Amino acid sequence: MLTLVGCSSDSGDAAEASESGTLYFSAIPDDNKTELAARYQLLADYLSEKLEVKVAYNPSSNYSASVESFKAGDIQLAWFGGGSGVQARTAVEGAHAIAQGKVDPQYKSYFIANVDSGLTPSDDFPMGMEGKTFTFGSPGSTSGRIMPEYFLKEATGKGPEEFFGHPNKFSGSHDLTAEQVQDGTVQCGAMNYKTYDRLVANGKIDPAKCIKIWTTPDYPDYNWTAHPDLEKRFGAGFTEKLQKVLIEITDAEILKALDRPEGLIVATDADFQPVADTMKELGLLR
Repeated sequence: MLTLVGCSSDSGDAAEASESGTLYFSAIPDDNKTELAARYQLLADYLSEKLEVKVAYNPSSNYSASVESFKAGDIQLAWFGGGSGVQARTAVEGAHAIAQGKVDPQYKSYFIANVDSGLTPSDDFPMGMEGKTFTFGSPGSTSGRIMPEYFLKEATGKGPEEFFGHPNKFSGSHDLTAEQVQDGTVQCGAMNYKTYDRLVANGKIDPAKCIKIWTTPDYPDYNWTAHPDLEKRFGAGFTEKLQKVLIEITDAEILKALDRPEGLIVATDADFQPVADTMKELGLLR
C-alpha cells in the first residue's frame, strides 16, 4: 500500500516518460459543474508546474461516469467520494487512495428541511420526516445518499422508500438538493455539510428557509485516487511524487478551489474500509 516517503526518482526517466502523454484527472460532479471546471483548472495549472508534465481536467457527467472513466484508464487521477473511490479501486487492481482533506476522515452529512415542513433541529434522528417528500443527491454519493441511507435505516429500521412512502428521489448533486428543499420541490433531503455551509456563507441558501435539522455521526469520505497507469506513463515513483505535491499544497487559492482550505493529508485504502462495509450492507457493493 502506498505511503508517503521521500522522492528520489530519476528525473531523466520521468522527463522522458512525461513526453508520452498527459495526466488527465476528474472529479465526481457533486456540485455546480461550471464552478467545478473553473476550480479544477486552477489545480491543473498548479500540478502541471509542480510535476513538469501536462495536466488536464476532464469533467464527468455523473458519479458513474467518473468511475467508468477511471476504470477505462481515460483518467489517471480522480477526486472521488468515499463510495465512488471504493468502487474504482475495487475495479482497478493497483489503484490506491493517496490523499484526502484534513477534514475527510471525520466527514458528516446534514439532513435538511423546508421551513414549511414543520420540522425543527434535533439531536436525535428526525422521525418527523416519515411520510414527507425527500431527496438524496446522486445515487452514488457517499454523503448525499450512502451514509444518510445507512443512518436512516439504523434509526428507523426501515428503508427510505418505506419510511418516506415514495420511490427514491435523486437531485443529482448537493447544491441541487439544497435548492429543491429551499424552494419546496421536496420537504426534506440529505447533503454534505461542507456544501450546505458554503451555500449559506455565500448567501445562496437561507438557513431560515432551508433548515439543518440533524447532523449524522462522522464517517470517512472524499479522497484522491491514483491509477496504476501513472507509473507506466510518467515513470517509476511518479505516484509518490504526485502524492507529495498534493499534500504539500499551501496556496490558499488552490485549497479554496478544492473546498479544502484546511489542507490535504495522506490517505490509504484502509481509511475507507468503513464505507466499503456500509456499501456491502446496503447491497451497493459486491
